[in-house]
Amino acid sequence: MRTDLTIALDMMGGDYGPRSSILAAVKAVNQNSHINLILCGNEHVITEGLDKLDSLNHPRLKIRHCHEIVTNCCEPAQALRRKKDSSMRVALDLVKSGEAQACVSSGNTGALFFMATHVLKLLPGVKRPALISAVPTETKDPAYLLDLGANVFCEPQTLFQFGLMGSVVASQRLSIERPRVSLLNIGSEDIKGHDGIKQAAELMRKCPQLNYIGYSEGSDIFTGKAHVIVCDGFVGNVALKTCEGIAKLILHKFTKALKKHVFYKVLAFALRPVIKKMYKRVNPDQYNGASLVGLRGIVVKSHGNASSKAFLAAIEEAAREVERQIPEKIQAAFTQLNVADDLPVSPKSE
Repeated sequence: MRTDLTIALDMMGGDYGPRSSILAAVKAVNQNSHINLILCGNEHVITEGLDKLDSLNHPRLKIRHCHEIVTNCCEPAQALRRKKDSSMRVALDLVKSGEAQACVSSGNTGALFFMATHVLKLLPGVKRPALISAVPTETKDPAYLLDLGANVFCEPQTLFQFGLMGSVVASQRLSIERPRVSLLNIGSEDIKGHDGIKQAAELMRKCPQLNYIGYSEGSDIFTGKAHVIVCDGFVGNVALKTCEGIAKLILHKFTKALKKHVFYKVLAFALRPVIKKMYKRVNPDQYNGASLVGLRGIVVKSHGNASSKAFLAAIEEAAREVERQIPEKIQAAFTQLNVADDLPVSPKSE
């Protein structure tokens, strides 16, 4: 039986702010009886939005008024120093105090990264937190890609840690004891790649807790070859956004063809059930919510342009991480390897 849990929401972040987050919050409590939400943001705006949805007095929705907003153009360091009463900071403070078990925000990624690391702190032994998210594959299971932009440059030991954290997430989410872990590289052969990625591969190969299967190329991301794909934040962010762009291009071309040709319209109508099922599998909204793993608390980053459906998916992802105790499981994995006291070093350092 599920126990009640509380999630703090940054209601003012993202491109759409309260327009998407308020509707998502109402849907979340109506569809999930065990979820309580603390809505952080401008009280007047949130109250007005809840009133329009006839949910102003919902017993599992509480408002925490905040005077400030972290905008998309706000510098992370400035946000950390000067936005202490922002909806983003207050939501994180609620997690730190224990009043909430998780935080969800679609706001400025850099600011969220800085704030979350400062407020919640890293788990013992963790060098850097990472953004991880599920991506669809040809199989029934998604793959987990990290890092997606939190760390532009990563040392070999950091990539190794990403592999360990990603393995824990995939194991819990997919109910797999030993998820397949891979490093994203320019080729699958051992001789390919720069020295840093070769050193990371050696660390993963030596780790008994990791089911390391070698390198993956960009074309392998969606095949299901690996359950966890590790890369630095620069590569991960470019890869993810490139794939999103290709998906939009295909949809655009398909829609354009339907408008021009009667034959395609008839074919689309006949194949509507199949197309609907396929779209459900690859719809980015259902995969929305990149988790910032490696912290002493749960933080889920929603897309900046997230719709209410996508923001709802991020809330539900946060709830699943609370139920599966992801930070505690990551800490246990690090403790088992004694990473906190004796972090594996790269072959070059030896």
